[in-house]
Amino acid sequence: ISEELRRAQEEWEAVEEIQSGLGGTSASAAPPISFNEALQYFQTADLSECRKKVRATARRQGLAALVRFLFGPPRLQPQLQGERELALAIAQCGLDDNERVHMRILQTIYKKLTRSRLGCPRYGAHWEELGFQGADPGTDLRGTGMLGLMQMLYFVMDSQTLPLAQEIFKLSQHETQAPAIMLIVLQNFPFCIMSVNITRIVIQALREERLSRECNRRQQVIAVLNDLYVAAFLQLYRVWKWQHKTVVDAGFLLKELELSTKKKPKQLLKSLEAYVNRSPTADCLQQPSSPSASGGSGSQPGEEIHFTGVCDLQVELEGEARLI
Repeated sequence: ISEELRRAQEEWEAVEEIQSGLGGTSASAAPPISFNEALQYFQTADLSECRKKVRATARRQGLAALVRFLFGPPRLQPQLQGERELALAIAQCGLDDNERVHMRILQTIYKKLTRSRLGCPRYGAHWEELGFQGADPGTDLRGTGMLGLMQMLYFVMDSQTLPLAQEIFKLSQHETQAPAIMLIVLQNFPFCIMSVNITRIVIQALREERLSRECNRRQQVIAVLNDLYVAAFLQLYRVWKWQHKTVVDAGFLLKELELSTKKKPKQLLKSLEAYVNRSPTADCLQQPSSPSASGGSGSQPGEEIHFTGVCDLQVELEGEARLI
């Protein structure tokens, strides 16, 4: 490269950094971070305080224990317990402005979803445009911690799932026409808040040992969590798009998705595998069946669904998770 071209590139990069509003020493000037690099950081970081916040799984006693032993899902194998504990510890780790890796994760998600080469300020309305509830994404992660961002990072950094992530993000941003009734239906929804809700669902499924069979089979925990997260998002996207759902349907659809994730994780994962492999059954995007299709939405028309507070749920609690 000629000296003149090199200087021109440096000047252009400097302009990009200034436009990002963060300066040359900020996280926006750093290269995108891969999921594996971010995971290696958490594997070596001191998460002792986060681990203290993870409550032990309540063990059933008496008849409930016998029923669980005879008919319940298998227990996670001992060699996988460490990875399970790591995942739950990451879910208790808050977003830290002083941790460069945290900021790189946030910036990478922004750039991938918006397809922008520029970084963005740590705080601002641009996060609301991505689907957070306010100017600070950290306030929406109280129920999933950094695992909420890690799963978004996985979604946008895997070459096989990035197109799906961008397609879902596009749907969340725009209005779509429903030809059957010739009305303009606003199908926009808060992408990042929806993502955090799905992460919370898969965390709960892990805690209730609904994923143990698949984790034991693959000898992995975090990879299963990530695939189930993408599979659940894919299922939500199909129903949302083809049944012309809107934000008033969100609570009911998330409840349906929670039940599917806990009771039929293998089926969801097979659907994702077919989508990724583009097999003849890959895209069942033709009007997916759903209980809501025949019975209508669980929300009344005009009823406002508030996403506020969904991330404050205590994910370490046992039993059915609540949805707001």
